[in-house]
Amino acid sequence: MLAVIAKRFCIGRPRVLSGAPVGIGMTALPDNDEYENARQSRDPRFDGRFFVAVLTTGIYCRPVCPVRIPKRENVQLYRSAAGAAEAGFRPCLRCRPESSPGTPAWIGAPYKVSKALHLIARGNLDGSTVEALAGQLSIGSRQLSRLFQQHVGASPVAVAQTQRLHFAKKLLDETNLPLAQVCFAAGFGSLRRFNAVFQSTYARTPKQLRKGRRGSKQLHGEGIQVRLSYRPPLDWRSMLAYLDYRKIPGVEYIDLQGNAYSRTIAIGESVGDICVVFSEKEHAAILHINFPDTRHLYHIVEKVRLLFDLKADSEEIERFLSRDPLLKKIIAKNPGTRVTGCWDGLEVTVRAILGQQVTVKAATTLAGRVAERHGESYSCSSAHLNRIFPSAKTLGEADLDGLGIVGQRIAAIKAVAVMIGSKEIDFTGAEETEEFVSRVCEIKGIGDWTAHYIALRVLSDPDAFPYSDLILRRAATSNQETLSPKALLGRAEVWRPWRAYAVILLWKHYQQTMRKTK
Repeated sequence: MLAVIAKRFCIGRPRVLSGAPVGIGMTALPDNDEYENARQSRDPRFDGRFFVAVLTTGIYCRPVCPVRIPKRENVQLYRSAAGAAEAGFRPCLRCRPESSPGTPAWIGAPYKVSKALHLIARGNLDGSTVEALAGQLSIGSRQLSRLFQQHVGASPVAVAQTQRLHFAKKLLDETNLPLAQVCFAAGFGSLRRFNAVFQSTYARTPKQLRKGRRGSKQLHGEGIQVRLSYRPPLDWRSMLAYLDYRKIPGVEYIDLQGNAYSRTIAIGESVGDICVVFSEKEHAAILHINFPDTRHLYHIVEKVRLLFDLKADSEEIERFLSRDPLLKKIIAKNPGTRVTGCWDGLEVTVRAILGQQVTVKAATTLAGRVAERHGESYSCSSAHLNRIFPSAKTLGEADLDGLGIVGQRIAAIKAVAVMIGSKEIDFTGAEETEEFVSRVCEIKGIGDWTAHYIALRVLSDPDAFPYSDLILRRAATSNQETLSPKALLGRAEVWRPWRAYAVILLWKHYQQTMRKTK
């Protein structure tokens, strides 16, 4: 997909026209005191929110870059790294823009833009076109490109290319993977193109960059390890506790004392395992990957970021939701609340079906039985991981009798597996959430609540909202009433576009309140 990237990135300093690089205008951020103060103080809260392009050097940096702060008149600010790159600036080797905690460019952007950014992160431009991406969003490609320039400061292609280039640079700095594996893991079609793009962008070859790597903390140990930064606050402890309570035996394992989440994974015909260890001091999740096909590394990393919602900007979301007096009190007790995603949509769907009208513990036991009977056996260094969760094809043909699952739920599991296998159900997030919910509800045995819960966990839609949920209808009021679903929808209108975060906050609040009353 990076066949034209070398044409996008300039060699050396940016092209100059009347003293300013090409790209300044609607692609650049306005010069204001808030950004200037953040730049002068190297405020970590703004890391990833904007990038500083230095006119005199042709380099763009993170606002926390440790180098001497350039004069205000010599910089241009950009909404995203892709915007600075498309304007002709090259990444700083000192602060490594690829290591920023992600650009929340979707903050304040129209729904179509945020949806497109989500799809690009999931790989929807890999081997595809902007026209196809725009078609998924039901708009024209020219309109999508215009919206991207206005709200992101770069074209969709530049965003995808910059993400992949940064990923390759991250692998060069933090791993000892052979250059050929880095090349193909980052989506380059050939080593020749890989070398040409790095020479064009960094004025160095990948080999030279690796030899002289600095400003990075190389990770040591078995397998492949990558550091995933996040923007604090992040309440990862509650996320691990949530996953621990719902883990599928043999497939997942959570070490609450070691701050770690481990699981088996399958992509295509290849199987492996991952382990995510959180470091509060570094504001990072250290991802350990044990997987034979390195071509899938980018997607593994992105799926982990979505699983733990690492790209979210809690301060921005909480500032918005705190305008509601009820949520303001809950946020004060639960800073850094994120929406826990999932590794696999089928897994969550099966787990949700099994959880209908039974306890969480009972559903966990049933899911473990499904994995034990129909999952592929797996062996690794962790004794807790011994099964790969069965594929849609396997479940569609599986005999689920005798596992303690009622007939209606067996039928629902098999039906959803067949629909996933035939791509009638899509977990990429390309569909509107309500369309997805409607399609899932067509399956006999799956109701509105289950479909909305699946959407909340699988689609990474920040506005997903299971409004029929009984706990939400009780927690959303301070006078011990139980709102009707319609009343809750009206109550939640002011929470848009962050209703999914309000859901997690209210669930936490209800649990904490119930614990106090017992």
